[in-house]
Amino acid sequence: MNVRINKINNKENECIVIECVEVTPDIESIRAYALTKGTHMSGKINEGYYQFKLSEVIYFEAIDERVFAYTKSHTYELKTRLYEIESAYENQHFVRCSKSFILNLMMLSHISPALNGRFTAQMKNGEKVMISRQYVPRIKEIVVGGK
Repeated sequence: MNVRINKINNKENECIVIECVEVTPDIESIRAYALTKGTHMSGKINEGYYQFKLSEVIYFEAIDERVFAYTKSHTYELKTRLYEIESAYENQHFVRCSKSFILNLMMLSHISPALNGRFTAQMKNGEKVMISRQYVPRIKEIVVGGK
């Protein structure tokens, strides 16, 4: 596979072009990664609002009708609902793993079996997130199947 970078003068004209014979899971993964890198979100810490990169999010969690984005160094409270995040970013390496969590698969270290048909997601930052039984087949397909 060849990789070329062409420098241009206008930021508004920046784009990534992927030329391939077939759209494979690897190509889809590259596409999703590229889309995630340029996306920013905003969230609240105490009384201030801050911008952060979507690619920095380890996982999203819903607690008592509030949604939080967890990064390596901060926890942001969002105004977005969890189902909206799931819908908006499902093609960008974010996948629901339980009623309350959406994982960034780019931050996933590994998954391992837990009790009662559930699995545990070990994130690269060392945190563990429980994967509910109903979400196990899809996550196993993505992780093991390379999708």
